[in-house]
Amino acid sequence: MPSTQQTESRTASCQCGAVTLELTGKPIMAATCYCHSCQQAGRTFAAAPGAPGVVGSDGGTPYVLMRKDRLLWLSGSDRLEEHRLKPDSPTRRFVARCCNTPIALEFTKGHWLSIYSGRIPEDQRPAAEMRTIVGDRPEGVELPDDIPNYRTPSGKFMWRLLTAWAAMGFRAPAIEATKGYAG
Repeated sequence: MPSTQQTESRTASCQCGAVTLELTGKPIMAATCYCHSCQQAGRTFAAAPGAPGVVGSDGGTPYVLMRKDRLLWLSGSDRLEEHRLKPDSPTRRFVARCCNTPIALEFTKGHWLSIYSGRIPEDQRPAAEMRTIVGDRPEGVELPDDIPNYRTPSGKFMWRLLTAWAAMGFRAPAIEATKGYAG
């Protein structure tokens, strides 16, 4: 009997469900970032009316990193608003205007999109495999040793990104929601 291989698939959406994204295939990784930029952006987003928080009480922001060629906006990509901490920042974050929900972060020259883990239903959400840039965590926060805690992006983190990029033929495709952006 031929083996049937089912492709891993999950969805991500804003709070109200108007913006939905399909994620196909195995994630590059699931990680929690403690960098100052993620903390600052999270505080900014949390100040918007009705916005869900993305930064945990320990200062970490959980993400699921996906290859850009494995993403499909199912609905609402026209409702996304881009946020940059500085006008020339290579990092942009997307928030659904309909309900002020942070959806994802993109390194504009990168080959992946980091989806805020809270946007993925709990039963589809992969557990964090590592914590990164923990040197930026808030003062006094002690982290458990249940998963690796790296002060900077680790070799394992960089290797996962590199192998995903190689599997993509060293391309960094635009994601549908950002095509034509002139910023």
